Amino acid sequence: MTFKKIEANSPKAQSEDLIADNIAKLKALFPELLTEIGKGVTLNFDILKELVGDATTTDSEEKYGLNWHGKRRARQIALTPSTGTLRPSLEESVGWDTTQNLMIEGDNLEVLKLLQKSYAGKVKLIYIDPPYNTGKDFVYPDNFQDGIRNYLELTGQTEGGIKITTNTDASGRFHTEWLNMIYPRLKLARTLLASEGVIAISIGEGEISNLLHVCHEIFGEENQITICSRVMKTGGQKGAHFSPCIDYIVLLAKDKIELSPFREQISQNLIDTVYTKIASTGPRKGERYRSMGLYQAMLDRRANQRFFIECPDGELVIPPGDSFPEIRNDGSQVTPNDGDGVWRWTYPRFAEEKTAGNVEFIKSERTSLVKHDGTPATWNVYYRIWLNDRLEDGQLPGNILEKFESRHGSAELKQLGIPFDFPKPSALIKFLMSVCGVRTGDITMDFFAGSGSTAHAAMELAAETNEKYPSISIQLPEPTGTDSEEYKAGFTSISEITKERIRRAAKAIKNNHPNWTGDAGFRVFKLDSSNIRPWRPNAGDLDNTLIAHLDHIDGTRSTEDILYELLLKLGLELCVPVEIRKLSGKYVYSIGGGTLIVCLDEKIKIVDSEPLALEISAWREEQNTAGETTVVFRDSAFENDVAKSNLAAILEQNGLKQVRSL
Repeated sequence: MTFKKIEANSPKAQSEDLIADNIAKLKALFPELLTEIGKGVTLNFDILKELVGDATTTDSEEKYGLNWHGKRRARQIALTPSTGTLRPSLEESVGWDTTQNLMIEGDNLEVLKLLQKSYAGKVKLIYIDPPYNTGKDFVYPDNFQDGIRNYLELTGQTEGGIKITTNTDASGRFHTEWLNMIYPRLKLARTLLASEGVIAISIGEGEISNLLHVCHEIFGEENQITICSRVMKTGGQKGAHFSPCIDYIVLLAKDKIELSPFREQISQNLIDTVYTKIASTGPRKGERYRSMGLYQAMLDRRANQRFFIECPDGELVIPPGDSFPEIRNDGSQVTPNDGDGVWRWTYPRFAEEKTAGNVEFIKSERTSLVKHDGTPATWNVYYRIWLNDRLEDGQLPGNILEKFESRHGSAELKQLGIPFDFPKPSALIKFLMSVCGVRTGDITMDFFAGSGSTAHAAMELAAETNEKYPSISIQLPEPTGTDSEEYKAGFTSISEITKERIRRAAKAIKNNHPNWTGDAGFRVFKLDSSNIRPWRPNAGDLDNTLIAHLDHIDGTRSTEDILYELLLKLGLELCVPVEIRKLSGKYVYSIGGGTLIVCLDEKIKIVDSEPLALEISAWREEQNTAGETTVVFRDSAFENDVAKSNLAAILEQNGLKQVRSL
């Protein structure tokens, strides 16, 4: 057995290859599409046209949709794998060993690519509040060739300076730049959503039409759920013709067929004003309810829903009309004619609900019901809607949101001592989590995290319900500007605000919920170049370049840096448990209950091979790992090829066949 080496250009050293994934999906559907030529396996478009008939088009043909300069490049950028990594920052984290929450500092485009293998299909709700494109927004160009180098240069981490600009209307590419920014990020976001997942996007009126076109292309128009109007403020005198008081939240599903109906909690005001009755008898004695007439004029006529109902004093009543049953007793029915009223239920349903205590009779001088002879009745018949049932089921939410004004978000941050312009109130995200059906253990993500409202909301909802709501926040280290209130308060970048807001919010939540023992922490990761060095030969000093490149691992990086890059490359989540043991004098890490085992010691001699391999095998068996285990070593650590092959052979004999080296 030989080691498979993970190098900088290896697929294992890159993020998910979405193009290869798309080809694999096509191959599964139509194996005949694939053909081999000199450069490898490709798709045969002639066969594709045969398979789909006339249902094809080209870029040169006129067609419905939104097009702009750079769209094709934006699509390519989304499909280009990232060669970066996420480096752990333990000193900035809170509760590293136990938390399931993530705060990732970096360009969200590259981060979304890096998360594909580990989180594809796992996120229940994505909420984002991207730049509204008002002319003052922080923008920078994505780089098709090298996204990581581009990010490091633009954030001042390498030579080349900071090239950050605002997207002004005078640029002549006002909408184009914004579309080129949002398109690839939404493409990547869709793959992270679970099949029943939802994305909610806050947006202003300036880009809502363009956003809808982009979303319909990426998610499908049939998967649009609604557009909510949110009241940002009341009053104000800004604006040329109208004072802008609302923005929008566009909600889309990955697959709307998979969604359950949305529900929100019934308000206390509705409880106090509508559910005013209390049952004095029956199986639900003491419960609150409201009454609704069993007859309503707007009910559609049904053949079996016009019948007599016997009231407590023996009076037979029926909805108004000219048709009456021939037999005068309880349950006798007649087919209704035009103009005849009907009950809400059939008689068997009525009898069942009456037995269950869900029907009430009330004497009344004002009733639409009539007796058997057509004269006015003296009773009304109602059905009961129980408060406890409605509390459990909730109510259908409206798409005008009036309770989440921007001032609430500002007050929230002021209370935490953090200056920030236009933060979304955490109550808005809690509302979206609730109506979108986020359940315990479901992941909520925000890749324009800003002040950290989404992480705050998820943590607060967890404390209020005693459930678990893990969150992933992604924020660029956008500079705050030396004249800003944020900078004066000590925050040099927006990502610093994100992290500090989560820390302070966690403390406030624990103070407000002293008995809560849930997850109030978060792990911090930072986008950076890969720990596996690419081959960049120096023509003027080739000998030294070769010597320096014998070890592919960047010598400035820590063991933790390498471990978490391996997690990403092998598709493990960033919060899986990590255990360390000393086996045969070497430090060995078991990740995810033995899914990944890593030894990065710098020296493994021939005499170490057998005992190390046996102890690793025994530890794996002890953990009773389900599925395959991948074992990774530092390639330069082995004394020679014999040490490497001996260790690999013993591991294979013990069932560990996936052995890799860095």
